[in-house]
Amino acid sequence: MRKGAKRKRIQKDNNEDEAAAVPAQDNHKTTESTKPPTRAKPVKASKPEPEYFEDKRNLEDLWKEIFPVGTEWDQLDKLYGFNWNFSNLENAFEEGGVLHGRKVYLFGCTEPQLVPFKDDSLLIYIPAVVAVASPFPPSDKIGIKSVQREVEEIIPMKQMKMDWVPYIPLENRESQVDRLRHQIFILSCTQRRTALKHLKIDRIKKYEYCLPYFYNPFKEDELEQSTEVQIIFPSELKPIFCEFDWELDELEEFTDKLIQEDELSEDQKDAFKEFVKEKVREAKKANREAREARRKALEEMSEESRRAFEKLRFYKFYPVQTPDTPDISNVKASFINRYYGKAHEVL
Repeated sequence: MRKGAKRKRIQKDNNEDEAAAVPAQDNHKTTESTKPPTRAKPVKASKPEPEYFEDKRNLEDLWKEIFPVGTEWDQLDKLYGFNWNFSNLENAFEEGGVLHGRKVYLFGCTEPQLVPFKDDSLLIYIPAVVAVASPFPPSDKIGIKSVQREVEEIIPMKQMKMDWVPYIPLENRESQVDRLRHQIFILSCTQRRTALKHLKIDRIKKYEYCLPYFYNPFKEDELEQSTEVQIIFPSELKPIFCEFDWELDELEEFTDKLIQEDELSEDQKDAFKEFVKEKVREAKKANREAREARRKALEEMSEESRRAFEKLRFYKFYPVQTPDTPDISNVKASFINRYYGKAHEVL
């Protein structure tokens, strides 16, 4: 064989050997890639600690649902700024409590007081709840009275978007409301705060001067006994605010004193005296009409209504002292308002 042929034969044999080796390597790789991957052992998840929530009390939101009548709208947020606790009101409805098993009507109010809190003294609007134990609504009217308002108004509650509505305890809120026998009624107001900007200032101010009105024919009203009239006279210098007692004050002397104190000008003396006389005549007429209305109401009252009025009881509830609320123990008062007078019990 020629030398060149031999070299070609050896090169060919080497090429065939290399070609044969390539598939063997690919097959090895394929075998390794199809081998299932080793799985890591799963880490056992730790159980989360159970989260506990304190059950809500059945009447926990009762005091917040009651409209605080007579409170300025811009003070409502401050009123709910403290975590006030009215558990004493809730307990009053439990067995053995003063309101247990009775039909009750509730309204709220606020009392601005300077009280100590966290080494300081703050002016705080303290909430209070008045409970009227009564078989019938204590009133369907609202009284509007202030020093600035010359005439006292007694108007229907609904005119101020207020009414007595049933309160549904938490445990009954899944039930059909019309099947419940309601024992708790609260004074509610449907006036939306967002709509206040569309109301006239006088209308808004009326809400601040509102007082729940209560008429007791067995109790002579303060107006029937009073001999005083509120005077708001539009003087040339500035309006005159004063009280005139037609039994104790002498009009001529009263007027001269105002002139001496530069409250009234000399040329307005006669006009002021006539103004006072007219107010006195109006007050006396109102007193006569009130006495007549009371006499007539007593004559027409049924025996059942008489017994109901005799059993009426008023309870005033203040918040219970807690570490995160101010100490109000020294500012509690039995007085409710000029229509209701004093509460039978303060809690």
